[in-house]
Amino acid sequence: MEGRTLDQITPVIDFSTELTGLFDLTGKVAYVPGGYGGIGEAIAWGLATNGAKVVVSGRRGDKAEALAAALVENGCDAAGVACDVTSVAEINDAVDFVVERFGQIDILANCVGTQIEQPLLEVTEEAYDEVYRVNLKSAMFIGQAAAKHQVKQGRGGKQVHLLSVRSQLGIQNRGYSAYCSTKGGMVMLVKQHAMELAPHGINVNGVAPTFVYTEMIRHVMENDEFRNYLLNRIPLGRIADPKDVTGPALFFCSPAAAFVTGQIMYVDGGITSSQ
Repeated sequence: MEGRTLDQITPVIDFSTELTGLFDLTGKVAYVPGGYGGIGEAIAWGLATNGAKVVVSGRRGDKAEALAAALVENGCDAAGVACDVTSVAEINDAVDFVVERFGQIDILANCVGTQIEQPLLEVTEEAYDEVYRVNLKSAMFIGQAAAKHQVKQGRGGKQVHLLSVRSQLGIQNRGYSAYCSTKGGMVMLVKQHAMELAPHGINVNGVAPTFVYTEMIRHVMENDEFRNYLLNRIPLGRIADPKDVTGPALFFCSPAAAFVTGQIMYVDGGITSSQ
């Protein structure tokens, strides 16, 4: 750059062409473990309707296949496969299935997650280990399995993990030790995977929502006192909808996020800005 003028090093951009297709996923293959859950299903639909071929997985193979069938009925290309993410062997088999079925894997949208609520003084080893295996350990090895194929393919890729606002904030009067610690661990997992995969052109990011209206939190939302407490804390004044999470996830999966990696986007109605 020595001796060159600013005009000589500034890239010439044709905005009339280079800004089109920033969110187009045509020709991409996406794997969505946990894809038939409330948030996962919305993300699977978002990926598919924006052009990606989608493979959905979860412990219930029938549910994964049912969602895939619904996507196909709506003109998308999709498949379902059973996968227990507490088994590294099954994780590897499921990712291999994606590549065998569609020839490649470009996008990982990891929507796996669980919660067993227990007050600190009552947390059991069995419950903590279950939350750890499903939330944090599985993210490690799902990311690894996808990365092995993406590195071998040699054309980059995207990995997005679903976290939670509880990766940054604790919560009063609830038994969230296992959940908060595993989601917090995922923050550093995302950052480290981003650093190790950056030389291969693979972007790794996380989406961290607050409470989202799904079956997983029905018991919480049916508690009037807690629901009102939560609504009063959220600056935008409402609970998230699955589609609120889908947009940020699609951004990280798309060409628009080519220069974004190692980041956590908090989809929380402003909670982390006010705490």
